Amino acid sequence: MDLFSAIDTEPIRQRMEFLAEELDRLNYEYYMNDRSLVSDEEFDGMMRELQDLERQYPELASPLSPTKRVGGEVNKSFRQVEHRFPMLSLGNTYSIEEIEDFEGRTRKLLDGIPFTYTCELKYDGVAIGLTYRHGKLVQAVTRGNGRVGDDITLNAKTIPTIPLTLRGEYPDDFEARGEVVYPFEAFNAMNVQRESEGEEPFANPRNAASGSLKLQDSAECAKRKLMFCMYFMMAPDGVSLPDTHFGRLEWAKQMGFKVQPYIQECKDIDEIKAFIDYWDHARWNLPFGIDGIVIKVNQTPLWDRLGLTAKSPRWAIAYKFKAERVSTPLESISYQVGRTGVVTPVANLKPVWLGGTTVKRATLVNADFIARMDIHIGDHLFIEKGGEIIPKVVGVDMDKRSEGSMPVQYIVCCPECGTPLVRVEGEAGHYCPNADGCHPQIIGRLEHFVGRKAMDIESLGSERLELLYKVGLVKNVADIYDLKREQLIGLGSGSVEENKASTGGTIQEKGADNLLAAIEASKQVPFERVVFALGIRYVGEVGAKKLARYFKNIDALMDAEESELAQVEDVGEVTARAVHDWFACEEHRGVIARLKAAGLQMNVELGSQSAELEGMTFVVSGVFERFSREDIKADIERHGGKVSGSVSSKTTYLLAGEKMGPEKLKKAEKLGVKILTEQDYLQMTAQ
Repeated sequence: MDLFSAIDTEPIRQRMEFLAEELDRLNYEYYMNDRSLVSDEEFDGMMRELQDLERQYPELASPLSPTKRVGGEVNKSFRQVEHRFPMLSLGNTYSIEEIEDFEGRTRKLLDGIPFTYTCELKYDGVAIGLTYRHGKLVQAVTRGNGRVGDDITLNAKTIPTIPLTLRGEYPDDFEARGEVVYPFEAFNAMNVQRESEGEEPFANPRNAASGSLKLQDSAECAKRKLMFCMYFMMAPDGVSLPDTHFGRLEWAKQMGFKVQPYIQECKDIDEIKAFIDYWDHARWNLPFGIDGIVIKVNQTPLWDRLGLTAKSPRWAIAYKFKAERVSTPLESISYQVGRTGVVTPVANLKPVWLGGTTVKRATLVNADFIARMDIHIGDHLFIEKGGEIIPKVVGVDMDKRSEGSMPVQYIVCCPECGTPLVRVEGEAGHYCPNADGCHPQIIGRLEHFVGRKAMDIESLGSERLELLYKVGLVKNVADIYDLKREQLIGLGSGSVEENKASTGGTIQEKGADNLLAAIEASKQVPFERVVFALGIRYVGEVGAKKLARYFKNIDALMDAEESELAQVEDVGEVTARAVHDWFACEEHRGVIARLKAAGLQMNVELGSQSAELEGMTFVVSGVFERFSREDIKADIERHGGKVSGSVSSKTTYLLAGEKMGPEKLKKAEKLGVKILTEQDYLQMTAQ
């Protein structure tokens, strides 16, 4: 008998069940009833304990454990699933007259049968269907084309308002439908974070929610803090549901679904109009986006009588709000310079109320956008919000254009340092090439370097960096590691032209110690994040990771030729040229030398690396059962092998998963490269 089988796991199973039930209860109270019954620390402690137990006793773990809310599982491909019940679209209208026609037509078809309507919000998100059997979530599917959608179950489990296990009484088999929305607070916080890390902000919550549901790593989806709002229940024949739509939603609330309270039963067209009119104005006070109102016949037995058209039901219709648009004068255009030198024109507008906020500025994107819109000096611009959080310029109010006004001429020199701007062929924007002498670029790079996803030096905020730069202590990222305690204490309290008119605040002894401790801790940040922190143009977080894993150390990366850089997966010719040119700069190489001397991680940490695959080069293609693509590449490197992005005469093996690219297979066969299956690889590495 082995040791594990001799262990009595019953107490462990009971503890895991208790933790799961308690975490589910606390989640329900927090997300459904807005009640926090324990501290975050206590909740996190229980979650960690359950995660630890599930790792130790995986055979006791439930597939619907609350730990799934955290994510971490990787979906290597989104399987296409046929809907049991087609997900029909509703007929849309922007016209109150068409709502009146719908209401009159419905009364005529029902010919005196008494009925009412439900009016509810039309969420501006992504429609999904959730299948429950015996009170357990078994599948989540996107709308897709209405007949077939993507299986997003792993990501759906991370959304707190999707119950994994139902409460109270429930049908044995049914489907809950609703919309996944991105609440404004979470959306704005994510955009602030993305901008601080040098990434493009999301354009709007709807697109961001859609993209989040298709992330391969469910842990990343969990970070997005999405919300599911249920609006529909349906079941196969033989399963009993309430005979009103309103009653079904009330029952869904008792099961544990997030059903928004903004639903009203209406008896006639006047009440429908009043509901529409109210929410056309009140929608801006909601914590999430809506783009209209849905009207349904409330009595579900009447739905069959009313029937369907080819695309939509006759018992429901959606009224869509018109995107709110205003015209306001363009007072001036300012030009912002980002950390990579890209110049963004911004319209400074006469303040105007739009979509619940006062709008003073809107991006003009680039020179092509200004020319395409034919914007003149002194024009009145049309601004829209609609479902967007960020206001956008959608046109020129030609009726208000002054006679003889002149077209806007895009600037030719950097507004900060005066350097002539450059526009690379094939790119939309202009940029300032004076990377090491342009103030906003320098500060932007410093802010990027200390950001959370880079070196994570929390004590260095933008104001403090500005102060250190102005007094001459920090001119580039390597200077951060030369800072001394005596230089920092008292900084910001005056002198040296009042610390160059600093707004960074005085640094006390404790603040200096904390800052130096944070700088010291950053020396343990992995090499791939160091590469990202350098702020090389076009190199994002994923690209930095792939470059680091491919070259393994800073010297190999610095000395790589453009052609070799372009061989790295997902690193194209433009990025390869940018990386090569960055490292070709002697000043940058000097910064790297100083960072190495300071003790930053300049090699990939391979953990318990073996030499089993030393001297072998692998190309990985397809989908694998046991590994994600990134995991199997990391595993190859841990065993001493090298991973390449393309098949060549230097390739030792093509590691082939399901759905691999035919071109790589064809090239491997032509060159005589040996092809391995996942099982071959596991045997080779004795796993």
